[in-house]
Amino acid sequence: MGVEEWQVLAVISMYIAAKTVVRTVYGNRKCFEVNVDMHQGSALSPLLFVIVIEAISREFRVALPWELLYADDLVVITETEDDLIKRLTHTHNRFTALLER
Repeated sequence: MGVEEWQVLAVISMYIAAKTVVRTVYGNRKCFEVNVDMHQGSALSPLLFVIVIEAISREFRVALPWELLYADDLVVITETEDDLIKRLTHTHNRFTALLER
């Protein structure tokens, strides 16, 4: 999909032996290891989202300024509504084919 190996290894290294602590009004509880694949609320989550969206969107880009990717938004600009429908249909079909691999 276009995600480079160093990016995958960097993410994996951030999740190896990850630990957290529960904070309450009475103080911090004892630190414990987190044994899940994706930590909810992790600061890494937005980065992972951007890496995946960037890799996926490479497949569908034509040229700037016709596609603008900002945060979690993708803007597709065309001359006509028919062109927009064709582009989005093509993107949907390519994305579906990628997921079925």
